[in-house]
Amino acid sequence: MIERANPANRGYAICTSGRSGSNLLCQYLSSTGMLGNPLEYFNGSGRRLLGYPEYPDDPSKQIDWILTEGATPNGIYGLKIFPAQVEQIEKSIRWTELLPDLKFVLLKRRDILGQALSAVRALQTEQWRASMPAQGPALYDGAQIYERLQIAARDYARWDIFFARRAVAATVIVYEDLLADPQSAVDQVADFFGLRGQARAAGERIDLKSQRDAITEEWRARFLDEYRDRNELDLL
Repeated sequence: MIERANPANRGYAICTSGRSGSNLLCQYLSSTGMLGNPLEYFNGSGRRLLGYPEYPDDPSKQIDWILTEGATPNGIYGLKIFPAQVEQIEKSIRWTELLPDLKFVLLKRRDILGQALSAVRALQTEQWRASMPAQGPALYDGAQIYERLQIAARDYARWDIFFARRAVAATVIVYEDLLADPQSAVDQVADFFGLRGQARAAGERIDLKSQRDAITEEWRARFLDEYRDRNELDLL
């Protein structure tokens, strides 16, 4: 963990759902060198797997990492978080009170069926990024796609409730808009700190690629053909 005389004093949380493009947004924000180093800091096993072997599971200690490792030298921190993690850490800490001058970003996909398709493929193949080798085949499973569609919809609803309970108006970034204009998405976060025009996305530092392909579109067409006219009550 980075040792700092003064931990970060302002920052933001990217509130999102799995397979929403959060890794891509985090890379663009980190690439500016001015908008923190947002990662999934409330996921101890994930952080240990991805390069921090001594990363703690204690949420209060994870806060320390957010304010140091998750920060850029100008004192801005960043993190990303999922609804299930909120439920877990709020059993022991008031994380929104421990993170100073905390702003909120809601990252969502307009195409949540695409999000569900992506989730099923990743779960089946364990290929979470295009650069990772697939560990198994991708096989169409309409029921599994529908389940992931429900999970994504519930995640966004849970965030809506989270913000409503706190009377927070989160800044919304849409994944499809991020793909079309990364700098505009970065500018939305930069606006929190008066850094629009200074925090520039460095595209050459982005190593993520879309995993969407012909299989994705084949699954989409098949799912729509099978599920479009089904009675919702029959699916519960």
